Amino acid sequence: MKYKFHQRDVISILDFERDELEYLFETTDKILDSYIDKKMHLLDGKIIALAFFEPSTRTRLSFEVAAKKLGADVISFTSEESLSISKGENLADTIRMLDNYSDLIVIRHRLEGVAKYAAEIAEKPVINAGDGKQHHPTQAMIDLYTVRKLFGAIDGLTYGILGDLRYGRAATSFIYGLSIFKPKKLYLISPEALRVREEVLELLKNRNIMYEEKYNTEDVIDQLDVLYVTRIQRERFPDPMEYERVKGSYRVTRELVKRGRRELKVLHPLPKVNEIDYSVDASEYAAYYIQAKYGVPIRMSLLILILGGDKL
Repeated sequence: MKYKFHQRDVISILDFERDELEYLFETTDKILDSYIDKKMHLLDGKIIALAFFEPSTRTRLSFEVAAKKLGADVISFTSEESLSISKGENLADTIRMLDNYSDLIVIRHRLEGVAKYAAEIAEKPVINAGDGKQHHPTQAMIDLYTVRKLFGAIDGLTYGILGDLRYGRAATSFIYGLSIFKPKKLYLISPEALRVREEVLELLKNRNIMYEEKYNTEDVIDQLDVLYVTRIQRERFPDPMEYERVKGSYRVTRELVKRGRRELKVLHPLPKVNEIDYSVDASEYAAYYIQAKYGVPIRMSLLILILGGDKL
């Protein structure tokens, strides 16, 4: 199985097969069971470049912590203003520079396709930490792993994906990720202006994934095992007035989730704004802080498998 990960680019969750994701999850289990509180030295001498052209907290920090726990050094930036791009340097030259300085590049960018472009230029592996509105593969890996830990399986469950399903890359990547498995059904819940894009629906049809589009979570809350909530992606709206029309159009409350199954779990890739009421945070339904905790071990596993081979 090692050959499927060694020196591999990670651009989209759709590039992975089910057995590869399950192997990644098994590696993560080993890290959680035996190594998460230890400093490992599997990547001693390696350098990880964190190229974040767009703001990030959890993704950037969890990659940095994962790299350092494995013994790697980290070089990073968090905006274009800190680069020669602000002086006119083109993106390709920036990628080549990072390729010369590091053993692996983690990149986040507001524009669709930048991670794939970087992978075509760089000789070293590239991991997409989110680009545009469609791909955030490592977040999808975390989300799927969280479901597996909570329920023991990803197959056979009913999922509600609520929020910005048009511009939200975490939601889209989660939907893509679920299509690799065998969910019982997906409910795609959003305001009309934030409906799932047609190419995503086409993929679900082609993979025979049962889905239904809905406007209100109340209509399906009693059928869900997992409610995956996302914020409205204000920064991705081409028209600010479009955002103003949909902001605040949904909210998950304690009263709502109490109407669901006792086993219902609420996930959120974070950051959350006001789409989940604070009263849900301390309830037995909230699993988004557990979900965030898995960011470091999943990314540790990925770095080990890409740079270190199968050493666990």
